[in-house]
Amino acid sequence: MSRIGNKPITVPSEVQVKIEGQNITVTGPKGTLEREIHKNISVKMEENTITVIRKNDEPANRSLHGLTRTLIHNMIIGVTSAYSKELQINGVGYRVVKQGNDLNLTLGYSHPVIFEAPAGITFDVPNPNTIIVTGIDKELVGQTAAVIRTKRPPEVYRGKGIKYADEVIRRKEGKTGAK
Repeated sequence: MSRIGNKPITVPSEVQVKIEGQNITVTGPKGTLEREIHKNISVKMEENTITVIRKNDEPANRSLHGLTRTLIHNMIIGVTSAYSKELQINGVGYRVVKQGNDLNLTLGYSHPVIFEAPAGITFDVPNPNTIIVTGIDKELVGQTAAVIRTKRPPEVYRGKGIKYADEVIRRKEGKTGAK
């Protein structure tokens, strides 16, 4: 019995959901998202509620049940209010500048790192040490933020690098702490 998979999804009035076979399309004020659903999962829409049903109780289908429900729910939230992730840059001389749709990152390398925005993603740079990644696809927003973070991950001795705003870096003592 899936607690998440069995919950019905309520569709707001400003969102249109179209189900054609295993494809689902969600259109809202922020944009349109499409996704293909696994063949062992079926989706029914009655008035303004969506129900996700699995064919049988095999372990693979049980895990897909809650996942599919969550993915559809995230699509509906994304087209009504976009997702965002905030990144912070720490370090002397480390900064970011927005150039058009792209980011110009100065991260202590001998060259600037240029990061191009994927389709559907926008960047906001309120100050030289903060990046806000925004988009309607939760998966793409998280992946883009993770790729930006890999350009200079935070290091544990001085805390320099790119980190998520809510991430806590556990600092280590240096060599002098061994005595």
